[in-house]
Amino acid sequence: MPNWFGRSNDTPAGDLNLVVGLGNPGSRFEGTRHNVGFMVIDEIARLHSLRLAKSRHRALTGRGSIAGMPVLLAKPETFMNESGYAVSHLVRYFRVPLVRLIVVCDDMDLPFGTIRLRPDGSSGGQKGLDSIIRELGSNQFPRLRVGVGRPRHSAVSHVLSRFEPDEVEKLPSVIAVCSEAVLTALTDGLDAAMNRYNGNVVVEQGHSSPGH
Repeated sequence: MPNWFGRSNDTPAGDLNLVVGLGNPGSRFEGTRHNVGFMVIDEIARLHSLRLAKSRHRALTGRGSIAGMPVLLAKPETFMNESGYAVSHLVRYFRVPLVRLIVVCDDMDLPFGTIRLRPDGSSGGQKGLDSIIRELGSNQFPRLRVGVGRPRHSAVSHVLSRFEPDEVEKLPSVIAVCSEAVLTALTDGLDAAMNRYNGNVVVEQGHSSPGH
């Protein structure tokens, strides 16, 4: 089994890591559950002073170094269902091995405040992951799923809805932990990040910590 990310694997240190957050473009969708992947990318960019700008790959991208690791952040400008177009173009143009791609997306099968890292696998019905798997012809890439809670009625209405007031208060802490999880995957490897962050994110009075 290949090693994902980290400094100690056999992949040359100069190879680019691609971190993609999924969502829908435009102000209409800002703050919706489906856009939690965008929120994580924005936070990582803020923390590491990376500027996102339009690219020819139908994505906003920002390239730089995070903890000494070369990283390309991306937010597809296609709608969620067509995320694979931008991701596949970025992967092929920059020749990014799939083990150095990590996709951040919402997951309504996970309770709000729960995150789950996986090295590969099916889409689980997440439309953005569906599109990426189809365009890449492979599901062998890491992904970070961010729980947005189960829908009460329509799944589509749920993911396109905004967070409840009590969730909005906790959301910055969840996004912060997701950003930490991505950084850990980059620096220490995916296994270390999975061991540390998979499970519940405990949110108390604005502070959060990974559960086990």
